[in-house]
Amino acid sequence: MTITDFAVHLLLGSILIVGGYQFYFWCQRNPLRPARELRLPLDDRIPFRPAWVWIYSLLYYPVILYTTWVVQSSREFVYLAVSFLGLLAMQMAFFLLFPVATPESWRAINGGQTWSERFLAFVQRLDARSNSFPSMHTSVATLTALYLQPHVGTWAFAFPTVIGLSCLFTKQHYLVDLPAGAVLGVLAYQIFAIA
Repeated sequence: MTITDFAVHLLLGSILIVGGYQFYFWCQRNPLRPARELRLPLDDRIPFRPAWVWIYSLLYYPVILYTTWVVQSSREFVYLAVSFLGLLAMQMAFFLLFPVATPESWRAINGGQTWSERFLAFVQRLDARSNSFPSMHTSVATLTALYLQPHVGTWAFAFPTVIGLSCLFTKQHYLVDLPAGAVLGVLAYQIFAIA
């Protein structure tokens, strides 16, 4: 693959991420049913650690875009893009038909005192409490890891692990959102990845 191919893939990947999030935000504003909560007692035992927002937001996108570096051809990139778009379609079905929101009280614990808390408050202004189940962060991270695993080995699965932890410690997700998100990521890979 040439540097030009890589640059085109990187540009298209960036456009797909920005464009894809427009559908995510649309689902936040247009659920077909009232949102419910999936709060379990174990969720309340998970501490609020706002410093994890840096992983939740700043590690997430560069690692996803790294997949454009490991694809070997434009054909492979097309299948990669289609698998992420297929995952987005599956996520949207859940967000519209089975909307789930995190508790308002989880956002109220953010005092906005530290850089991490202020950055998390900024993220939360864009990202409403809804679209919680399944965790899109976890599903995308899992799909990304499946693409990276042949190139970096089992270390690729450290990515969905730390993203999942960041989802919990920032109180952006319930515990149950994570395995559901991982399953969707695996499903998207199995359905859409190049054979």
